[in-house]
Amino acid sequence: MTRQYFEGPLGEGYLKATHESGLEIYIMEKPEFSSSYALFGTKYGSIDTVFGIKGKEKVTVPEGIAHFLEHKLFESEEGDAFSRFAETGASANAFTSFDRTCYLFSCSDRFYENLEILLDFVQSPYFTEQTVQKEQGIIGQEIRMYDDSPGWRVMFNMLSSMYKEHPVRIEIAGTEESIAKIDAQLLYKCYETFYNPSNMYICIAGNIDTDKTLKLIENALKPSVPIEIERYDFNDNEKVLKQYTEQTFPVSIPIFTLGFKRNITSGEVPLKEKVCMSLLLEIICGESSPLYASLVKEGLINDEFSSEYFTGRGFAAAIFEGESTNPKKVASKIKSRIAELINEGIDKKLFSAVKCEMYGDAVRRYNTVEGSAMQLVDGAVSGYDIYDEIKILKNVTADEICRYLNYFDCNNTVLSVIKPEEEQ
Repeated sequence: MTRQYFEGPLGEGYLKATHESGLEIYIMEKPEFSSSYALFGTKYGSIDTVFGIKGKEKVTVPEGIAHFLEHKLFESEEGDAFSRFAETGASANAFTSFDRTCYLFSCSDRFYENLEILLDFVQSPYFTEQTVQKEQGIIGQEIRMYDDSPGWRVMFNMLSSMYKEHPVRIEIAGTEESIAKIDAQLLYKCYETFYNPSNMYICIAGNIDTDKTLKLIENALKPSVPIEIERYDFNDNEKVLKQYTEQTFPVSIPIFTLGFKRNITSGEVPLKEKVCMSLLLEIICGESSPLYASLVKEGLINDEFSSEYFTGRGFAAAIFEGESTNPKKVASKIKSRIAELINEGIDKKLFSAVKCEMYGDAVRRYNTVEGSAMQLVDGAVSGYDIYDEIKILKNVTADEICRYLNYFDCNNTVLSVIKPEEEQ
């Protein structure tokens, strides 16, 4: 097992170990804490609907199967993994996103016992047609629940108006129609592909001993041969399908999501782009910006307003979202502000203030074991040193940031609105 150590800006650091199977293990010792946090994850999410293993034919699977597999993996012939964690006093969970699936636990004691449970059930798939049929009903209820969530709907209404082909437009859990096509054979096919250790990672932060942890992991890993997964890109670099979409819901005030589509060729955007675009979003309409103050004063937004640079393999969009009595006016003012910044440049004092605030936020993420572990996951999935973000923030200049303003195409946007029912 090879080892590499990365040191952070405040003297702390983490170890990256690579097992002969290809599994990557990230460990950040935090002896000053009484708890520990561990995740066993795979680079497999809802957008992985078309794939193959090198040398074999391409496979297309139903939407929502990654999330379905996450649900089913907790079950075994012996019982449920949650019950095993409950006996040790650990808090366990799992999640599936667009590009990853993670199984996790946190605990204040019996860490190594809990780690053994995590390693065991993630490596022990057990699917039958009977249990799959039962899960279809459970996940169908979950899908209907999300259909009734205005916050969920406003986001996916935007994505389905922005992308024609890319599976990011489909909800992570899929649809009732798509999950009805899932069977045990398909689940095993996806498991054998994406749950190969060469496509996986373990991230741990807390009051643990690195050598003891690595030895436990090495002894618990089942024999495997690394594989090369072929992922297929979706050519979706066209203009948005429609610039405005709305839906009515029983909400008291309209909610909105405004997305600026950024066309990319393939793969993920570079980390520097993510950092610079996040800085720009704060400069455009963050809490320290003139536009934010103006919108609040006019009563057009409230403290629910936020922004993010939403990115993943083959997609990227700058997003503003919140509540407003007049979402179209908010969108218009944001676009006008972007045009002003392109013509006039960025205020150096505002840039400095936003940069310092984001630098502080980046450092504070390591103040908890959960925050530290999740940063390790981001690094594992994207393939960068987790401290690179802090280094970029420290050295980036206002002139560099200005160049990224051209990534905001005001003619390639979607405004998604959820309106109160009485406005019909």
